[in-house]
Parts: sequence; C-alpha cells; structure tokens
Amino acid sequence: MLRIFFILEVLTCAALAVDYFPPPDSAGGWRIALDAAQMRKRAGMDLPKLEQTWTFTQRCTQNGGLLVVRNGYLVLEKYFGRASRNANPDMASTGKAFTSIACGIMLQEFRDRIPEGLDAKVFTEKYLPEAFEPDGKLDDARRADITLGQLLCMSGGYNGEGGAPMAMVMGKAFPLQPAPGQNIRDLDQSSLRCAMWTNAGAGYSYSSPEPHIASIVLRRVTGMELADYIDERLAKPMGWGAWAYCLHRGDFTLPHANGAGSIAVHATDALRFGYCLLRHGKWAGRQLAPADYIARCNQMSPYNPHCPFTLQFEHNSDGHVVGAPRDAFWKSGAGGFAIMVVPSLDLVAYKMGGNNGQYDPALTGLLQPTPDHSRDDWKPVPRTPFNEGSLGGDDGIRRVLEMVCAAAGG
Repeated sequence: MLRIFFILEVLTCAALAVDYFPPPDSAGGWRIALDAAQMRKRAGMDLPKLEQTWTFTQRCTQNGGLLVVRNGYLVLEKYFGRASRNANPDMASTGKAFTSIACGIMLQEFRDRIPEGLDAKVFTEKYLPEAFEPDGKLDDARRADITLGQLLCMSGGYNGEGGAPMAMVMGKAFPLQPAPGQNIRDLDQSSLRCAMWTNAGAGYSYSSPEPHIASIVLRRVTGMELADYIDERLAKPMGWGAWAYCLHRGDFTLPHANGAGSIAVHATDALRFGYCLLRHGKWAGRQLAPADYIARCNQMSPYNPHCPFTLQFEHNSDGHVVGAPRDAFWKSGAGGFAIMVVPSLDLVAYKMGGNNGQYDPALTGLLQPTPDHSRDDWKPVPRTPFNEGSLGGDDGIRRVLEMVCAAAGG
C-alpha cells in the first residue's frame, strides 16, 4: 500500500512538473530536492544509485560534473576539477545540438524563405552562393543533391573526420580513408569543400562540416549570426547567464561561430536547454522551438535510415543502450560532455567533462570562476582484469545515461 501511495505521489509531481520552468539563476534558479527523502517523494530518484553514478562520472574525465533534473527538480549538481556551475568550457560537439534546434526554429520562422524545409537542396546560389566561388561551379557535382535534412543527420555524403573515420550503410559499419577536415582559419570554405565519400543520402559518417554548412544556411536565411539567433530565440527567453562561442584561438578569432560545436554555456543553462527539449520546445508559456521538429530527434529519420543519429542527436530507438529507455536522446562532445533527455522518465541530465585546455578562459573571453587545479595532473586509469579503470568518451557517456536512468524510480 505504501508503495502504491509513493508511486501516485511521484506521478502527481511529474504531472505538476509540466507547468514548471525554472527562473534564471540570478532569480533563484532551479528548485531542488537534494536529500534522500525529497528525491524519492518529489522526483522518484534513488540517492544511493545517484551517488554511484557520481562516483563513476569522476572516473571518466580530467574535469567535469553531473547535473540531473527529474520532474522539474534538480536532484544532483556536483563538479570536480576546473568545472563549476558558472564555468564556460568548450563543450565541443555538444554544440551541434544547439545548431540543430536553431535550424528547426529557423524552418518555422522563415518558412517562406526556405519552403522546402528539411527537403531543401541547399547547394544553390540562393542558400550557399559561396560554394560556387570562384568559377561559378560546384567543385563536386554530387553536392547539388544534398538536402538540409541530410546535413543535419550527417548523411550528406561527406567523409568522416579524424584519423580513422567510419561509415554506416543500413546498419553496417566499415572504415573510410582519412581526408582533410575543417580548417579553423577558413571555416566556411573548408567545410563546403571537404571530400565526399558517397552520394547524398547513401550512407552516414560523422562529419562536422555538415552541421557547420547548415549554420551557413541559417545565416543566409535569417540574416543573423548563429550566436545572435540562439541568443534571441533561446538564451534570453530562458534566462541564461553569460555564454559565448569559443571564437578565440591564439592569434586568430573566428569571424563566425562554428555550427559544428564549441558553444560554452553555464551548466545549469545546459540543463535549461535540455529541459526545453523535454517540454517539447516550450518555455514558460512560449513555444521557443517547434514541437514537431523536436519529436523527430529520437526517431529514425528518412534523412538517415542508416543508424540512430537524427538531427544531431544520437537516440536509443533501436535499444543499443540497453539500460536506457528507447525514447532517450542525447548529444555528446569531445572531452566527455553530453546533454541527455529521457522523455518517458521526465528526466534531463548534463554531464560535463573536458581537459584543462577546454577550460581556458581565453577561448570565450568571458570572466571565469577561480578554477580548482586539483585534477590538473589527472590521468585515466587503464582497464585491466582486476579493475574497471576509466571509461571516457561516448562509452562513458552511455554508461552514465544508463546509471542515471537506473536511479529513476529506484
């Protein structure tokens, strides 16, 4: 009987959470449930399991943190190393999620300027005139068939990045030959001209130039810089604190934000972004992002039938993360960052990570909190038959996702 009452109370809290949106941190911020009794009553979370998750998280990266919100209650907020609530680290590819949602907003707001929506073939004089420089022709005729939807699902045919790129065709993975990627000193042109390994739509490969090209289209359609568009459509309505893109790279400053990543927002504001997605794009009575666009983010897509990666989010519709619900979706970034959304559990989590360089205040020019240098010399522990070692990258992120989900309703 007590168990039934507990379940009913948690469900009541979940129902009430639909109408809850946290004020800015400067006005009080997230409501909290941080002790065991409050966690169970208000958020249906198991404190011992959350503590296990936190212990594991500290083994993943040099610096980092973990924040969890369920039923609108902040149930965990902890940091280690240089990470802190008001730090602005380079979140790397986690920023691709912000680019995608900005594109979704653009497609609704400016539908008259891009009426084909995600089906728009964008390598045209209308959307990407710079792709035709200097001789009025595309350097690779196959680019003419690439749609915006394919760019946002990384199925535009662009070669994957890094020294050992991989491709997938209808669920089957195979290696590609390495090819030059983005050049930060000529980001637009280098992204437009990166090598293609196949025709548009014929396969998936993780390629950062593709979402950056989508951000160039956004600039053309909206007449605004990506950072300014995000600031007006998302940051200001949600009440974010100081944030920026990591534009400053030594002696060079990027003229435009990289649509492929390197956004830098406060930890609790990364949660706000994820919570907005959890609430189908709504925020305090306003529809900031289109619900139908967000609904696509955790489903297989006609723009990428090859693997569970849709509109810049990895999703669990195929159950490949065994310990997470199938409606979970998330975006990771180099260094162990990830924003995770689990609608069926009414849950959002933000895992921070990053090496020391990702916390360099020169990247954004923003005033930063005094860092904790206690982890500056941290090294990952190799896994052996006698210990679990350190589990970084996407493997660590997926394990944290599973552990957070296991703590829900514990």
